Amino acid sequence: MRQILLQDTLSGELRALQPRDPGRVGIYACGPTVYSRIHVGNARPFVVFSLLRRFLAHEGYEVSLVINITDVNDKIYDAARAQGRASAELAAQMSELYRRDTDALGLGRPDHEPLASETIGPIVDYIQALIDRRHAYVAAGDVYFRVRSDEGYGSLSHRLLENMDQGEDTGEAAGPALKEDPLDFALWKAHKPGEDTSWPAPWGEGRPGWHIECSAMAEQLLGVGFDIHGGGSDLVFPHHENEAAQTRAARGAELTKLWMHNGMIQFTGEKMAKSVGNIAPLHEVLANTGAPTLVMYLISGHYRQPLAYSQSALEQAQANVNRIREAGRRLTAGPAPAELEPLRNSFFDALARDFNTPEALAVLNEWLREAARAERGATGDSHLREMLAVLGLEELLAAVQQAPSEVRELAERREQARAERDFAAADDLRGQLAALGWEVRDAAGGFELLPL
Repeated sequence: MRQILLQDTLSGELRALQPRDPGRVGIYACGPTVYSRIHVGNARPFVVFSLLRRFLAHEGYEVSLVINITDVNDKIYDAARAQGRASAELAAQMSELYRRDTDALGLGRPDHEPLASETIGPIVDYIQALIDRRHAYVAAGDVYFRVRSDEGYGSLSHRLLENMDQGEDTGEAAGPALKEDPLDFALWKAHKPGEDTSWPAPWGEGRPGWHIECSAMAEQLLGVGFDIHGGGSDLVFPHHENEAAQTRAARGAELTKLWMHNGMIQFTGEKMAKSVGNIAPLHEVLANTGAPTLVMYLISGHYRQPLAYSQSALEQAQANVNRIREAGRRLTAGPAPAELEPLRNSFFDALARDFNTPEALAVLNEWLREAARAERGATGDSHLREMLAVLGLEELLAAVQQAPSEVRELAERREQARAERDFAAADDLRGQLAALGWEVRDAAGGFELLPL
């Protein structure tokens, strides 16, 4: 096996992956809070950790990927109330749409997708353990974590206590007064008027706080000290800082061995977020670009860095997809030449160095150039298939799909319009073809149709 190095947010260093259980890797990545359809920014961690699972499996590891769904949260109550709907109904609908939208990426499902609403028992037990160890306290039906009781608090986000603000708003004037310390955060929230779901607990009817949900779900499926905890960089504080503190306090051990965070998708210079309003819904982008183009866009930058979202970036990704697809059509099924083996190895070496997908893509393109210029018979495509499969782009080598008759008819009408120099009509017909999922290209003696 290659040595695999990943950037650890806690230490700030590249660290070698050393699984808790030899040969097996457990990954927990924070999923969405389901109060509306997800956007491209939400898709980045799904893609990063789905592809990391593929790479680790390629390297011989047995991988268990957990991506949770937060279906109990203040944002869900607020959105449901605004729509005049039951919060559980809204959460269930948005959970199903999230699965449908991410299914369309073509990367498969995580091994486990736990729901907060189905983990209440373990959450209550976790909170009770914190109370018993005096790291948490009950206040008027709420339960709060004593931040200053954890000596390691702040180590993940590298912040000083005086520079921390949990960002909690109880919505009641008396709420802040319930805390022993403004730094403390909620583990359990007492049921309030206008909230239509609640669960029993020893300290009163209510619902869990956000941070304790993930600690409980991760531990239930992967145990304490699992290998990789991932998510967006916007979760480092307070969410992941609080998760880490809860586990140290309740279990006397670290939640995970390595913290791995992806950068944000940026739209007009800000991170893409529903709260800001600068979002590109995933299902709409996929309808316009297709899954291979969006996946190519998302892996075009290093996962740890911010990634600018723009039409030109998507067009560049589409061009890259087209180039690989066309190059693949000139290859034959079968073993690749031995002289291209070093490039194949360099591709996987790049992924082993902090999952460097842009470097890996550069090597893949070099492999294509060398394959094209080689003075030999038909070149086998086995290396290319192997590389694309790890990147979730294996469909680029799928057999060319025969266009339906209605698509060919539109293409023929476009060809006639071009012959009559009616370029406006030709452009309109090109748009109609794109809407049906086909790209028309001018070729010697006619046209060529390619699925998008």
